[in-house]
Amino acid sequence: MTRIRVSIDLPLDPDQVWSRIENINRHVDWMADAESITITSSTTQGVGTTFDCVTKVGPIRLTDEMTITEWVPAQVMGVRHDGVVSGRGRFVLTPTATGTSFVWDETLHFPWWLGGPIGERIGAPILKAIWRRNLRRLRALVDR
Repeated sequence: MTRIRVSIDLPLDPDQVWSRIENINRHVDWMADAESITITSSTTQGVGTTFDCVTKVGPIRLTDEMTITEWVPAQVMGVRHDGVVSGRGRFVLTPTATGTSFVWDETLHFPWWLGGPIGERIGAPILKAIWRRNLRRLRALVDR
């Protein structure tokens, strides 16, 4: 397993940031590695919501099967990854004096054919760079 953590300060309060991220389908607006998201459950928000996210990193394209495991508006959105790459992730929003601290924290396990633990060590800095860029894209969306 590898852990990846990135964060950014956003100039809006947590309720305003949440309003930009609560629509899971719209994550493709700021996640460059997410090509498409398809909700696969009858619910579109909250714990138990499931969706498939087609993810592309360089030449690797796969479908990430995800389930919302935590949902506290303006505080936390957690997911479980059950696709080719497995693991857990969370977005945590914390109020600050100037807006919101947004932390993206993931623990991922790569299958053997993606290099297993070696692939995780190689892939972690690449994913971290992509997710930092994604958070800058989120900030641009929030700034509009």
